[in-house]
Amino acid sequence: MKSHAKVVVIGGGVVGCSVLFHLARAGWTDVVLLERDELTSGSTWHAAGGMHTINGDPNVAKLQKYTIELYKEIEELSGQATGVHVTGGVLLAATEARMDWLRGVVAKGRYLGLDLEEISAEEAHRLMPLIDPKQFVGAVRNSEDGHLDPSGVTQAYAKAARKLGAEVERFTRVEDIKRRPDGQWDVVTNKGTVVAEHVVNAGGLWAREVGRMVGLELPVLAMEHMYLITEDMPEVAEINASTGKEVIHAVDFDGELYLRQERGGMLMGTYEKANQPWSEQVTPWDFGHELLEPDIDRIAPSLEVGFRHFPAFQKTGIKQIINGPFTFAPDGNPLVGPVRGLPGFWCACGVMAGFSQGGGVGLALSNWMIHGDPGFDIWAMDVARYGDWASMAYTNAKVRENYSRRFSIRFPNEELPAGRPLKTTPVYDLLAARGAQFGVAYGLEVPLWYAPAGVKDEFSWRRSSDFSHVAKEVAAVRNGVGLSEISSFAKYRVTGEGAEAWLDRMLACNLPKPGRMTLAPMLKEDGKLIGDFTLARLPAADAGGAPNPDEWLIFGSGIAEQYHMRWFEQHLPVDGSVRVEALGLGRVGLSIAGPEARKVLEKVTKADVSNAAFPFMAVRKMDIGMAPCVVGRVSYTGDLGYELWMAPEYQRAVFHTLMEAGAEFGIGLFGSRALNALRLEKNYGSWAREYRPIYGPLEAGLDRFVAYNKTADFIGKAGAAAEKASGGKLRLRAFVMDADDADVIGDEAIWHGGKVVGWVTSGGYAHNAARSVAMGYVPKAVADKADGFEIELLGKRHRARLQPGALFDADFKRMRG
Repeated sequence: MKSHAKVVVIGGGVVGCSVLFHLARAGWTDVVLLERDELTSGSTWHAAGGMHTINGDPNVAKLQKYTIELYKEIEELSGQATGVHVTGGVLLAATEARMDWLRGVVAKGRYLGLDLEEISAEEAHRLMPLIDPKQFVGAVRNSEDGHLDPSGVTQAYAKAARKLGAEVERFTRVEDIKRRPDGQWDVVTNKGTVVAEHVVNAGGLWAREVGRMVGLELPVLAMEHMYLITEDMPEVAEINASTGKEVIHAVDFDGELYLRQERGGMLMGTYEKANQPWSEQVTPWDFGHELLEPDIDRIAPSLEVGFRHFPAFQKTGIKQIINGPFTFAPDGNPLVGPVRGLPGFWCACGVMAGFSQGGGVGLALSNWMIHGDPGFDIWAMDVARYGDWASMAYTNAKVRENYSRRFSIRFPNEELPAGRPLKTTPVYDLLAARGAQFGVAYGLEVPLWYAPAGVKDEFSWRRSSDFSHVAKEVAAVRNGVGLSEISSFAKYRVTGEGAEAWLDRMLACNLPKPGRMTLAPMLKEDGKLIGDFTLARLPAADAGGAPNPDEWLIFGSGIAEQYHMRWFEQHLPVDGSVRVEALGLGRVGLSIAGPEARKVLEKVTKADVSNAAFPFMAVRKMDIGMAPCVVGRVSYTGDLGYELWMAPEYQRAVFHTLMEAGAEFGIGLFGSRALNALRLEKNYGSWAREYRPIYGPLEAGLDRFVAYNKTADFIGKAGAAAEKASGGKLRLRAFVMDADDADVIGDEAIWHGGKVVGWVTSGGYAHNAARSVAMGYVPKAVADKADGFEIELLGKRHRARLQPGALFDADFKRMRG
C-alpha cells in the first residue's frame, strides 16, 4: 500500500468507486480507495438494483440521467458487465391528487429532456399487464427506468478506475484520521498510514464512524429495507413470450411499492409506514455480507395493497425476502461536498439511491475537488444544508418520517411534523397564541400564516384554506402596517482591520458608506452567483457622537448559513485581520412594513426617522422602547419598511412595544406566505430559487448591483465581465398568468411558440394586485417578447404575459418616500 496519495477515498461501495473513477478520469490518478472488506460489502451488494431519473429536485434529476447514461462507458472501459436492463416503466396514480403530482413530473421532464408521457390506467395495463387498471386513475410512462447488477456496476467503476491509474486496497480498515500541521491528513489503517491532501468519506453504513474520526457527527441513519422475490410466475413468462421483452418497472406510489422482473418472477419492494432503524448509535465494524431477519408482518399492509393492485401476486409464492440496511439523510438526499472547517475533507454519503445517483455524485465531487466547483447546482445534495441542529435524535425522527413517506405526496403547503419544534425564537409562543401556523427553515420554526380559531392548512395542489387569510395579511401591509418575525434570515458580523478590503474582494458591489446599506451579489470564480446579500455598514459614531469600530453586518438566506460560512472561511486572510461570525439566533429580528410603518417607528424611538434623516437603505443603532436595536430602512415587501435587529433577550419587549404602538394604525401580523405574495409584486427573487450558482448576475437581473469597474479585483470579476460582453444565455423574467384555482410553486415548464423554452423558479398569487405571478428563466432571444408564452400547470398550459415592471410601486415612491 502506498504511503502518500493526493486523495484517499474511504469506502468501496458504488459511491466510493464512482468517486475514484471520476477523479482518475479527470486526471487525478494519484488516488487510492480503502475498503475494510470486499468491495460492495455494505449496502451495495444487497440493493434491489433499480435505476430511475425522477427526483423532486430537477438538478438532482439531471445527475441521475447522467448516471444511467454513464453505465455504457464504464462497461466498455472496464470490460466488466454491468447487467444494465433499460426496460422503461410506469409511475402509477391511484388518486387524482397523485395524478396532479405526476403531471408536474411530466412538465419537469419536458425541460430536463426526459422521455415522460401521461397515459391512462388502461394504457399502463397494456404496457404492464400485471396491473389491475381499475385500481388506478392514470399513470406516467418513463422510457429510461431499468435495473442493473449492483456488484457488476461497482466492479466496473473500480476496474475502470484502475485502468486509469487509480488504486484499490481491499481488507484495509481505516482506524483513525488525523490532521497534520501542514494541513494534510494522516489516514491510519490496519496496514499502515497514508498521508493525503484530500480524504473522501464514502463510508456508507460507516459514514458516521468515519466522520467521528474528525469530530464530525453526520446526520445519517441506516434503516432496514425489505423487498421480496417471488417464485416463477406464468404471467411473467407469458409477457416475456408475447413481447420478447422483460416486464417493465412499476412504481405504485399509493401502495408504497416498486416492482420489476427478477428472473422468472417479480421483485416487489416497499417503504412501509412501520419502519425500523438499524444500529441507531454505532455501526458494528464486523458487519459484512449479511442480511437482517425479515419481518413480513411489518410490511404486510403494503403487501395487501400490492396484491390488490397486482392480482397475479395472489397466486404465487414468495421465494425470498431480503432485509438489509441502507443509510438516509433526514430529507432522503445525499450528503456531498466539502465540510466547513475541515479543509480537504469531503463527504459522499447518505446516497440511498446509489445506482441512480452514484455517477452524478462522483462527477460533481470530482469537479469540486479538482476545479473548486461541482459544475452543477447541487444544493439539494450539499452537506452544508444541515447545521449543528441536525442532532442524532433529530436525524432519527426525520429519517423515519422521510422513509415512511418516500412514496407519499408532499403537497406544496404541507409541513412535516417530525423533529419539531426544535429551534424557536423568544416570541414563538406569542405568535402561536395569535394563530401562527409554522413551517421550518434551517431547523427554525417560522410563521407561515395566521389562522383564526378552528382553521388549519388543508393540503392541496390548489389554493387552500389559507388563501383568504393570507390575503388579509397582505392587505394589512399594503393598506396600513404589518409586522413579521424575520429571525430566519442569516446574519453575519464582519470586523477587523482588514474587513473593508476583504469585503471589497468577496462582494461584487460597491461598498456602502458608514450608516448605509446596499444589495450585494457574491460571485464564484466563474462569475456565477454564490450569494445575494444585504450589506450594512454601521455608522462611524453612535447617536452621542462616540466613535464606533468599523463593523459590517451581512444579511442573507437562512437556509444557506453553513454554505456561506464555508465560503467565507475558505477565503479569509491567514493573517487574522478579518473576523467573520455567524450570529444565528444570537441576533433576532422583527420587521414592520406598510404606509403607516414610519408613524409606528416614530412612536417607539427618540431617533429622527424622517425621510430626510433616515432615508431608504439607511442603517443605525437606536433604542426601540427600552431595547437597543440595529434598524435598517429596508423591506423585502417592497413597501416602506424597516428591519429591526436585537439580542434575543429583547425581542419580546420590542414585539410588545411595536404592537402597542401600531394598534391605532390597525397593525397586523403577516407570515412568509404573505411575504411571498408581496415580493412577487416587486419581481424580487430569492436565494435557492431565482439566485443559484448556475446563473450569472446579468441573467439573474442583479447586474445593476455589480461594480464592474471598481478598483478591487473581486472574485468572479472576469467571469462577470465576460457574461456582460456576451449577453449571457438566459434571462430571469416575471409573468402574469391566466390561472384557474392553482398557482405555480416552481419547476413548471415555460412554453413559447409551441416549444418548452424555460422553467419556473417560483411564484404564487399576488393578492394585492389580484394576479397569479410566476418567475422563471427563458432564453434571452425570447425574453422580451410581450406575449406568446404559456406555463404548464397541473397538466394544462395557461397563457402567460411578460410583466417587465413591478405590479406594485413601480416608481418606488412608496418604498423610498
